[in-house]
Amino acid sequence: MAKVTDVVAALAAPVVERCGCTLWDVEYVKEAGEWYLRLYIDKAVGVSIHDCEAVSRPMSDLLDQADPIPTSYLFEVSSAGLDRALKKPEHFAQCLGQQVDVRLYRPVEGEKVYTGVLRGYQDGAVLVDERRFEKQDVAQVRLHVSF
Repeated sequence: MAKVTDVVAALAAPVVERCGCTLWDVEYVKEAGEWYLRLYIDKAVGVSIHDCEAVSRPMSDLLDQADPIPTSYLFEVSSAGLDRALKKPEHFAQCLGQQVDVRLYRPVEGEKVYTGVLRGYQDGAVLVDERRFEKQDVAQVRLHVSF
C-alpha cells in the first residue's frame, strides 16, 4: 500500500504546476489530536496567499473525489518558507551552496545545531562546510535565515 503522502503528492503535482508553482513537500501528521494534511508549495518569485488559494480549491475537490484518507483531517496549503526543511535528495541538490542549519539528535563537540554552507548530500549524509554528518545523527536540516 502506498503512503498517503506519496498518493497525495501524485495527485497534487499537476494541480500545483498548473498554478505556476512547484510542490516542495507533502506532510500528513497528527498534532494536538487532529490529523493535518499539508501541501508545501514554492515559486521563484515567492508564494502568495492567492497561490495557496489557487492550489487549495481544486485540490480540496480532488481529495474529496479520490478519498485517499479514510478518516477526517484538516487540509492546508502553504509556502515552503524561507527556512524550509530539506528532506529529499532533490531539495539538497537545489540548495547546494546555501547556508543551512543542521539539527542533531546528540551534541557533537558540545553543539546540537551547526550552521554552515551545504556542500553535499549522499545517502542521507550531509556535508556542511568541511563537516560530514551521518544520516542517523541528523534530526533536521533547514535553510538558514538571517536578518
